[in-house]
Amino acid sequence: MHILIGLIIAFIVVALLSNRKTRHCCWREYRKEAGSRWRCVHCGHEIMGAQGQTPKRCLRSQEE
Repeated sequence: MHILIGLIIAFIVVALLSNRKTRHCCWREYRKEAGSRWRCVHCGHEIMGAQGQTPKRCLRSQEE
């Protein structure tokens, strides 16, 4: 019983603390000398950025 309650609380906390702007994105990094090219595996959008810093917003909503 305690395990079930703990799991429910954990899922609620993860849902509340996750970044909703990038929830549906799965970014893959392609490194270059000056920076990185980030590509979303789900929607295919690409964006340039700093190495190791995942984009903070989803570009999927711009195509709708």
